[in-house]
Amino acid sequence: MTSRRNRIILLTLRHSILLISALLSGSVEGFAQQDDEVVRVNTDLVVLNVTVTDKAGEYVPGLRLSDFKVFEDGKEVPARVISNFGVHESPFASVVLLDTSGSMESRLSLGRSAAIRFLDGLRPEDVAAVYKFDYKIEQVQDFSSGRDLAPMAFAIKARGMTTLYDAIFEAVNALTARQEARKAIVVLSDGMDTYSKTSSSKALEAAMAIGASIYAVDMSATDASARNTQSAMVLKGFAEKSGGRFVATPGGPALRDAFASIARELGHQYTIAYRPVNQTRDGRWRSLEVKVSREDLVVRTRKGYRSPKG
Repeated sequence: MTSRRNRIILLTLRHSILLISALLSGSVEGFAQQDDEVVRVNTDLVVLNVTVTDKAGEYVPGLRLSDFKVFEDGKEVPARVISNFGVHESPFASVVLLDTSGSMESRLSLGRSAAIRFLDGLRPEDVAAVYKFDYKIEQVQDFSSGRDLAPMAFAIKARGMTTLYDAIFEAVNALTARQEARKAIVVLSDGMDTYSKTSSSKALEAAMAIGASIYAVDMSATDASARNTQSAMVLKGFAEKSGGRFVATPGGPALRDAFASIARELGHQYTIAYRPVNQTRDGRWRSLEVKVSREDLVVRTRKGYRSPKG
């Protein structure tokens, strides 16, 4: 009798601890009613950094959650599962990828100038690293709040093949270790990959998996050949699918203004976080779309995510 009473007390204590733990975590999904059941606390969040601009490309402030609608696989995400909304002005980490392959020989000086323009536009609290890529990938400077391009960048010469996709994947690896909530990859390239081991889809998916937006600057814009048109499409695809921006510019004031705008954009974004209604862990792609109540505004964010597996 004493043994049975002790067992009941132990079971009651166990259930009480489980319930308290679930309540403290803020989410209870089916409190255990049987000995072989467990409390499952869902910690998966989809976080979207959303840029909203007007037709002129200027950031639009002052929007509220009620102005936004989020769609996953074509179905509207209920307001009850949105756990966070706000204007994100926290520091961000970025990686600048400078194409130094042979095809960039006549544009390398312009590419360096573009990188400098981007660094100049960052806020004091933001950090950036710079990499160059041709047939291999090399770090020019580590993450820093400094605004001067490392001296070695001015000794770089164009050479060899292009490992664009590998470079994006390397940038993702570098950004994964950063604590900043927002991440960006800035690509200065003519866009034609010729030597990567990584596929374009794997590189893009890796960037989206960590929430990094890709800002792609088409350095082949001065040449309207069929090859460069294809290159531009590759860069544009990276930018649009990751929620970044594609810039086609021959340089000069247009390039300067584009980078000033990108820096402002990264400094002001809306953040929406929600717990997916579809909790199936099947490793499948889930498409995402964000709309705002005003039709005259342009919304950019990543196009989807891959659900956890297992």
